[in-house]
Amino acid sequence: MGVLTCAAAITYKPLQRVFFRQPIRGDLQSKAEVVISDSAELPRKSRHFHHNTFRFFHTIMSKRKAKDAHLPIGECINQVHQILRKRFCHQQLPDKPEGLEAQHKHLVELLKRTAVHGESNSVLIVGPRGAGKTMLLRSVLRDLSEETEVQKNLLQVHLNGLLQTDDRIALKEITRQLHLENVVGDRVFGSFAENLGFLLDALKKGDRSSSRPVLFVLDEFDLFAHHKNQTLLYNLFDVSQSAQAPLAVVGLTCRLDVLELLEKRVKSRFSHRQIHLLSTLTFSHYLDRVRAQLSLPDGFPDGKFVEEWNAAVTTLCEDKSVVEVLQRHYNSSKDFRSLHMLLMLCLSRVSVAKPAITPADLLDASRLCVADAKANMLHGLSILELCLIIAMKHLNDVYEGEPFNLQMVHNEFKKFLQRKSSSLYNFEQPVIMKAFEHLQQLELIRPADSSSAKTQREYQLMRLMLDHGQIMEALQKYPQCPTDIKQWAMSAFA
Repeated sequence: MGVLTCAAAITYKPLQRVFFRQPIRGDLQSKAEVVISDSAELPRKSRHFHHNTFRFFHTIMSKRKAKDAHLPIGECINQVHQILRKRFCHQQLPDKPEGLEAQHKHLVELLKRTAVHGESNSVLIVGPRGAGKTMLLRSVLRDLSEETEVQKNLLQVHLNGLLQTDDRIALKEITRQLHLENVVGDRVFGSFAENLGFLLDALKKGDRSSSRPVLFVLDEFDLFAHHKNQTLLYNLFDVSQSAQAPLAVVGLTCRLDVLELLEKRVKSRFSHRQIHLLSTLTFSHYLDRVRAQLSLPDGFPDGKFVEEWNAAVTTLCEDKSVVEVLQRHYNSSKDFRSLHMLLMLCLSRVSVAKPAITPADLLDASRLCVADAKANMLHGLSILELCLIIAMKHLNDVYEGEPFNLQMVHNEFKKFLQRKSSSLYNFEQPVIMKAFEHLQQLELIRPADSSSAKTQREYQLMRLMLDHGQIMEALQKYPQCPTDIKQWAMSAFA
């Protein structure tokens, strides 16, 4: 930098009036204060060079000031919560799924044939929940949208089996997404096929010779197989096969046996193309993902806080107990959603008093994530309902897993009252019946088979949907549980 300034001073003599009160070091550590005297005498080029130099130093010093700035700890924690909550709650996913390059290329080629060349196609993306099916499709559509021809022509319709539960709702949603409400108006159609055909005809281009390509994305594809006569699937596959209009149907499902759910006439019109997603994520990659999700970006206002926070995250991911917890989560689920839930619970413990995530936070968050929902339900039951469950478990052990009915459970409970209990009084039959029905509503007990529904309620055969560990955990945590009930449970489970 000193050489550059000297050269400029030699070239432009008026720059001799430009003084640096402090010499400029090559490492830019010192502050340079430029004093200009008689700037009007400087030639235009000299002034231009000087102002560029000043702007350069101003930019460097602004960045350095930002890096060296120290915010109050409360403001830093607030920023951390805002950044990480946005990351976790908005499900910010990677641009491309890892290890699925071949599947990505295959899907791009298929959809490009429809969007650019007007060729109809159908394909199923099959994989477990969290394998990256939606991420793969979004990545492909994002790549295709960069092509001008695709931007102009391709229309998209996104349906979900959880929302469009019958063909009437699905057709209404298709009309809305294609912006054809005004075209349909008050028309009455005889069948779903006629309605769909009219919609596709309405998408003709200006010359009326060909339709615009349409992409139908069916999320939770297997649920559409439960529609009456599978009319929606039949008509979509029929159009895609007969080339009446350029149409691509992409189904996303987690059921490997999805083709067995299709009727013969629907299956015959499907192309039988399937893209299977099997996670190739290793545990070391999973750890890297955790570290990346918890780390703060370089643009954070307080540079020192970022360094300390990211160093603490690295240390956290190297802790032995943390690695064991993350290994259990990795073995049970490798998707971003479950990971974001775990990390969100950790983030909720960060405060001004504790401005970092500790191994204890991760352990507690893990316990909450894997908490047994049925065991949690037991904590809110009444003493009577808990006693009925103990009686059911006792009957299960005596009769080696055979189903029971209310009368048998009531008799077992009365035996306990007669033998041991001094803390409970004898409940009337209607009260016992009400408690029994409540357990059934919570699905802690279920009918043994469908035929028992026709039997009188007292004699309907039921099965207990709880195991030994869940009941014992509930008894241990139950507030102010009478001692004789705990002893009865221990004798029943011996």
